Amino acid sequence: MTNFYTTVPSPIGDIVLTSNGEALTGVYPPENSHYAEAQKGAHDAKPFKEAIKQLNEYFAGERIEFDLPLAPEGTEFQKKVWNALCKIGYGQTTSYGQLAKSLGDANASRAVGTANGRNPFCIVVPCHRVIGASGDLAGYNGDLKAKQWLIDHERAHIKLAA
Repeated sequence: MTNFYTTVPSPIGDIVLTSNGEALTGVYPPENSHYAEAQKGAHDAKPFKEAIKQLNEYFAGERIEFDLPLAPEGTEFQKKVWNALCKIGYGQTTSYGQLAKSLGDANASRAVGTANGRNPFCIVVPCHRVIGASGDLAGYNGDLKAKQWLIDHERAHIKLAA
């Protein structure tokens, strides 16, 4: 199966999208550790038409959740964490410890943090909504300024979630 990628301009920098031709396989902001390696395969924007549309709507403050086919690759635990991320409300935040507790193991905050950091779908699967127990930004596989921008952006458009 051919892998595709494209880049999308955004307020936090150019985002790389990857796909297997049927579903998204990654969404990587500029400071993400996989940003450069994601730009392999066929450069083609066609498989990303809907993803680009939805990301543009999100950045315009017109979308609070994504409805895109995803093809996540990870362990069962990672997938469980990524699914839990999608349940954090738009404009809301939770801590790694709270997320671990919601998954049934209050002592798994480090494992949750590791899984969160390996989320291949930044923004679409909202790992930016997880913060440190003190309320400080922590552990984003990207730029903490981008994480803060995403949180502030959502809070500025919270009326959408009402």
